This record gives sequence, C-alpha cells and structure tokens, in this order.
Amino acid sequence: MLKRFELRNFKNFKDDIVVDFSKTGGYKYNTDCITNDMIGKMLIYGRNATGKTNLGKAIMDINHEIISSFSLYDDYIVNADISDGKIYYSYCFVFDTDEVIYNYFKNGSGKLISEKFLINNKKIFECNFENMKFDFKNLKQIAAQTVNSDIYTNAYLFDNDEQTSSELPFLKWLLGNAVFPKESVMIKLRSYIESMSYLTVGGLEGIVLRRRYKRYYDILEDRNELVNFEKFLNEMGVECSLTLEKLPDGQNELYFKHKKPIPFLENASSGTIALMNLYFRFVQKFRLMSFIYLDEFDAFYHYEMADNLVKYFKKNFENTQIIMTTHNTNLMTNRLMRPDCIFILSRWGSLTALCDATERELREGHNLEKMYISGEFEKYE
Repeated sequence: MLKRFELRNFKNFKDDIVVDFSKTGGYKYNTDCITNDMIGKMLIYGRNATGKTNLGKAIMDINHEIISSFSLYDDYIVNADISDGKIYYSYCFVFDTDEVIYNYFKNGSGKLISEKFLINNKKIFECNFENMKFDFKNLKQIAAQTVNSDIYTNAYLFDNDEQTSSELPFLKWLLGNAVFPKESVMIKLRSYIESMSYLTVGGLEGIVLRRRYKRYYDILEDRNELVNFEKFLNEMGVECSLTLEKLPDGQNELYFKHKKPIPFLENASSGTIALMNLYFRFVQKFRLMSFIYLDEFDAFYHYEMADNLVKYFKKNFENTQIIMTTHNTNLMTNRLMRPDCIFILSRWGSLTALCDATERELREGHNLEKMYISGEFEKYE
C-alpha cells in the first residue's frame, strides 16, 4: 500500500506537500475507511484552483514513469516561481513487513534527473543522470545481483559516446529485465504501481461515453454483466430495469425496460451517464486496482447518490486505496467518514486532516459540515 507521498515544486505546489496515509486518528467508528492501519478511503476538499487535480496527476507520475508511457501532464509542470526548476517526488510503500521508498527529481520539461531506491532504509541503488554517477552495489539485497547494470548504462545512457542521459528510469529497466522470486517485494511493487488509476469525472462523461458506449454494450451481452450494471445503478439510487437488444445491423443497443423500451444513451441523465462511465472504466476492475484518484467524483451526482457511491466503495473495495476530491459538504460527516480521512487542500498548497485543523477534539457526535461552513477550519483553506 502507499504509505506516504511527498511532492515539491510541481505546478502550484512550490513547497512540500505531503499525503500521509499512515497518520490515523484512532477513531473507533467507520473503521471501513482504514485498511491495514492506513487510510483507505480519503475525501479531499479545497476551493477552486487549489490544485486538487494537480495533486492527483502528481501522485500518478510513478505509474507514467515505471509502467505506462501516457502522461497526464501538459507542457508546464514545474512551479513558475522557482529558479532551479527541479521537481521532487517521493513515494513510500509498505508491503507486509517491507517498507519501500522511491524518490526522484525531474527538470522543468519532465525529464528524469536522479532517482534513489531504498528498502527498509537500506539504499538499493541510486542514479544521478546529471553527473553520470551510479550506485548499483546493493542489488543483491533484492536478489538482482546477476543483473548486468552495465547493459543499462551502456545502452540507455549514452548515445555515440556523448554523455546524453536517457529518460528511462533504472527502476523501470530493472523491473523489466530482472527475474525476481514470486514473493519478492519487487513483484509486489510493480503490481501496485501497475494497478494505479486516475479519473477526472467532470467533463468526461459525454465525450468518453460516445467513443466507448458500443464497447460497453458488447460487455453487456453477458447477462451477468447486464444484471450487475443494473444492480449498481439501483444501489446508486437510479431505480430502473435494463434490457439489451440486437438491432437489425447487428449492433447492440441498451434500453430502459418499459412496455415501450426507451434508449438508454439518449434519455439517461448526465449523472446516470457519469455513473455508467465510472462503472465501465473502473468499478468492474476495482478489485484488481491498488490505488484510484477520483477527481470531482460526484460532479454530476445528487448528494444522496454521492453518499451511496462512497458507501459502495467502502463496502465492495476495501483493499483499494481511493482518494476522492469533492465540493460536496454533505459528505463531510461522521456518519459516512471520519475526521482523519477528510482533508482540506489550502490555497498555498498544504493538506490538513480535519482532526488536525482545529483545537477541538473531534468526536463522533460533532457536525463536521456545520463546523466547516461556520469557518471552524477556515485558516487551513
């Protein structure tokens, strides 16, 4: 699991911002927000332009660097007010009894400058691509001593004898070229990073759906999938029955089931379409996912539907770490969450749990929403 993430000099985050999943408050209620003594379900509030989207993209950077080649970034990723132009990322993971730390620097264009990898506070390797200095002497600690690191330095770091550094992280190369034991922490690390996902719900529901709905309908040809999707909508408060019909041209079409079937896509509300998009992109796969960042996850939902969705995540995906950003203060309640799992992202780039944003000892009976609206946590906004 991800234990801690630290970021500096990225977009609007000039100073250090830390997301600490291990800092729990010991509350005895809503324990389904906690997984293996870590925060498993987190809500983040923040005024517009505080960087909620930027934070999610930054956390996902390790997935881009190590697994995929798809970047969530635009051309401007470094904070505009700094002079050295270096962005710092640091990840701390916990797998059983092992703690894994991976940190690295990038320049303003997103190119890797250095990386450092530790297990249980012991350095395994370190690379400085600016100075062309590399330390691979402890690879034996992860049973990778037979890996020939010279292949990496010769093939990936130099071009025609010129010292031009590559953008290929050594960790990515190592995970792709070494053979690790089945229970190795390296296998667990790769699996976790590979299973990280990000979704901005707001603004995507129509565009994405029109490109993908035919594929969704093909999935629903499986009767069990159709029943599961219908059940999901019902649990979210959308009372409906669904039927899938084959058109004369061989294409599938989804309908709301009535005496006269009603085409689903043309008649569903924006909230229902957003749910459909969320379901097929993520809910089907949540059990296989380690971490999900849902930005504006309830942008199109009535507050009761958003409430139902949080409950659904807690009930069905207890082993998946999920961060949800929202402006919906109805979710800021001890009935659903708890003060150590609800955070405020400030305008200057700090992230503070509600339990740390007041001198009061927050208890289950406190009305968190009322406290928030009345300005109890205002200095942390």
